[in-house]
Amino acid sequence: QVQLVESGGDLVQAGGSLRLSCAASGGSISTYGMGWFRLGPGKDREFVATISWSGGYTDYLHSVKGRFTISRDNAKNTVYLQMNSLKPEDTAVYYCAANSFGGGTLSGNEYHNWGQGTQVTVSS
Repeated sequence: QVQLVESGGDLVQAGGSLRLSCAASGGSISTYGMGWFRLGPGKDREFVATISWSGGYTDYLHSVKGRFTISRDNAKNTVYLQMNSLKPEDTAVYYCAANSFGGGTLSGNEYHNWGQGTQVTVSS
């Protein structure tokens, strides 16, 4: 069973940047599609970004397009989320997730494996 561990969350001022990492252990994620989701205070879980197994397809939540970039390094068994121009509304616990069919997808129901999350707090 592949385990996913997120890291890189922190407290940052508005306009700042963070890079989140999702490291996999116990197996390879090289054939998995991967996604980032977030759970903000008082909000439902929200899709943020997704990437296909090859990295050839990516998609983003409209409000983060142009500010966030998802990428992956299959040799390192790791997926990243570069977050720039952060806003207070980006404050949330960020989770990475894996799907076995390998594609990029916005639907959380299609992901079978989730990490424990990392907290991102953006102050105004």
